[in-house]
Amino acid sequence: MCAPVLVTALLIGFAISLFQSVTQIQEATLSFVPKAVGVGAAILLSGNWMLHEMVTYTTQLFERIPTLLS
Repeated sequence: MCAPVLVTALLIGFAISLFQSVTQIQEATLSFVPKAVGVGAAILLSGNWMLHEMVTYTTQLFERIPTLLS
């Protein structure tokens, strides 16, 4: 469920690291803003799906409690 956010952060981090290696700019804070924007966009695009999956899972889990206890 967290794959869209993690993959986005991974790809942006890799691209920024590659850019820093090529240009020899060794600034640690350079990757923070693009990652934050990318993760925010990933949450906006896939947040509805993630919320739906979590609600469905929780509802099914609560419905199964009686069968799990008996």
